[in-house]
Amino acid sequence: MEEMDREAVATAVQRVAGMLQRPDQLDKVEQYRRREARKKASVEARLKAAIQSQLDGVRTGLSQLHNALNDVKDIQQSLIDVNKDWRQSINTIENLRDVKDAVVQHSQLAAAVENLKNIFSVPEIVREAQDLIEQGELLQAHRKLMDLECSRDNLMYEQYRMDSKNTHDMNLIHTYFGDMQKLSEELAKQLWMVVQRSLVTVRRDPTLLVSVVRIIEREEKIDRRMLDRKKQTGFIPPGRPKNWKEKMFNILERTVSTRIEGTQADTRESDKMWLVRHLEIIRKYVLDDLLVAKTLLDQCFPPHYDIFKRLLSMYHQALSIRMQELASEDLEANEIVSLLTWVLNTYKSAEMMGNSELSPEVDINCLNLLLSQNVVDQLLSKYMSTLTSNIIGWLRKALETDKKDWVKKTEPEADQDGYYQTTLPAIVFQMFEQNLQVAAQINDDLKTKVLLLCLQQMNSFLTRYRDEAQLYKEEHLKNRQYPQCYVQYMIAVINNCQTFKESIISLKRKYLKIEMEDMLSSSHTNMDAILDTIAKEACSSLLDEVFMDLEPHLNELMTKKWLMGSNAVGTICVTVEDYFNDFAKIKRPYRKTMTSEAHRRVVVEYIRAIMLKRISFKNAEERKEGAERMIKEAEQFRFLFKKLAPGSGEDTEGLCGIIEAIAEVIKLTDPSLLYLEVSTLVSKYPDIRDDHIAALLTVRGDASRDMKQTIIETLDQGPSQPNPNYVPIFKEISVPTLTVPKLLK
Repeated sequence: MEEMDREAVATAVQRVAGMLQRPDQLDKVEQYRRREARKKASVEARLKAAIQSQLDGVRTGLSQLHNALNDVKDIQQSLIDVNKDWRQSINTIENLRDVKDAVVQHSQLAAAVENLKNIFSVPEIVREAQDLIEQGELLQAHRKLMDLECSRDNLMYEQYRMDSKNTHDMNLIHTYFGDMQKLSEELAKQLWMVVQRSLVTVRRDPTLLVSVVRIIEREEKIDRRMLDRKKQTGFIPPGRPKNWKEKMFNILERTVSTRIEGTQADTRESDKMWLVRHLEIIRKYVLDDLLVAKTLLDQCFPPHYDIFKRLLSMYHQALSIRMQELASEDLEANEIVSLLTWVLNTYKSAEMMGNSELSPEVDINCLNLLLSQNVVDQLLSKYMSTLTSNIIGWLRKALETDKKDWVKKTEPEADQDGYYQTTLPAIVFQMFEQNLQVAAQINDDLKTKVLLLCLQQMNSFLTRYRDEAQLYKEEHLKNRQYPQCYVQYMIAVINNCQTFKESIISLKRKYLKIEMEDMLSSSHTNMDAILDTIAKEACSSLLDEVFMDLEPHLNELMTKKWLMGSNAVGTICVTVEDYFNDFAKIKRPYRKTMTSEAHRRVVVEYIRAIMLKRISFKNAEERKEGAERMIKEAEQFRFLFKKLAPGSGEDTEGLCGIIEAIAEVIKLTDPSLLYLEVSTLVSKYPDIRDDHIAALLTVRGDASRDMKQTIIETLDQGPSQPNPNYVPIFKEISVPTLTVPKLLK
């Protein structure tokens, strides 16, 4: 207490020191004193009020405790009195046992009297109920059945209460009401028939279906009442619980399964499209049934049955089982696609579960897959394996069919632009297109896989195509009269290569995602290379055909007969032009290549004729005449190939210029300038070898052995500065029997 007083004084001193820090504050001392006095009075008043409130609460609590103590004493006394009365009444209860037995007997007799009418009329009531069932009056029949069951159950219950171990009397009652059990089974049979045909009945006679549901609901209530009584007494009548509601749903479930399974009208042997038809019938039946269930059936059942959702679940389960069964069969590729398309797309589409009339009760996002992902993956794997085998077989068959066309006596068909072609590219890519369209119905991933498969098999197919084209050429060379339209079909092979290229690009553009293009770029490049090779070899085969016809005329070049005025080059030009009338039916990219190659080979053969030294000019006059003839014939070639390749940018000048350059060497009249002219020729065409120069000087006929040796040795020592745009041509020309040592000898 003293400590608190000291703390209070210290606090007061601190407060006063805080208020009187300046001299001018001394004038306000009286004001401060009054303010502190008011605060003190206020605090004291609140303190007194709080203490008073606490005292009142304590007083009230003590009073209530006193009252509670008195109540406990009263209760204790009452319990003592009750215990005394109970002990005194035990003997009285024993004396009333006979009364109790009389009451039980009275209750049994009362039950018997109450059910007396039904007891004596059981056979008659059963017959009436059966007649009502036959007449379709199910509700009235059930009412009579309920009355009979109530009478039996009450009698058996009273017997059970009197003597639960007396099975003889219980069996006697049960036997007496035996026809009633048969009546119940007959009624149930009628109910299940209506339930099985509920989707038909609800449209023709909804009242009948409602009656069935009401009967089932009655039985459910009786079941619940009997089960409650069993908990209290241990007694339950025979045949209870009937569980007709559960049986009804089981019947509906079996009906749905049977309806799904029964939609298969055909087999693979009788109809190739059996699965498509089967799935379409399922789709139609399920959609129709669910629409009926939502619009009509739902109104015939109590809300707590949730009949539409239950039926939806049953149909989904039945469909899942059926799809599993179909997936386990040995399906063909097209059947796998039909099944997966239906399961993955059709099922949740607007044509079925996504139908607007089924929403919002049916949420397609909440529907599980009819087939597990594992089964789907297995089907896709099997489909890809089967498709691979099918594509290989289709491509082989298509090529065999095309090969048969190659030996026909009639020309191949021409497209709208007049280019020869066969049906092979159209058949191949129509097959690819059909399979890609089918795969696209399932999902984009499968579409991409099928496209990759098609391109992969296309690669292998092109290799076989190339081999067959080579065999075709070899067979023709054995007898050039056969096949009759060899040239035309070889042109068609070339054009097919261009068609294949365009079709591959079109296919990729249509079915390949942009981000996948890089992955296939190498494969595409490889196919382009193979197609170019096939076309190049076919062009070469055609040119071989041309040059076999030209061979007699090429052999006349640079001979005495040629110098005397042979028309070999004219014949060559006419023959080439005649062949190129057919070659005009080659598509532009390869026609340009064909023209360039023909031009190059004509020039090569002409130069080869020079290098074979079939003629050696005897004097300047002959050299001049021969050189001028060469220049003239070079101009003929130039004119011919300009005519054959108008606007193609063909380098007719460069190739024909080689012949003119050689002619200038031969035409030269001053032998002292021969080295200069030859060195100019070598600088322009650096692939000229020593044997070419030696052969050329031999044809001139006026170069001595020393001059030839000097020119060749000097040229070997000189620097070579080839034109970067020059395509070597002399490397293809050999001088077989002539070597420099032999020449010098």
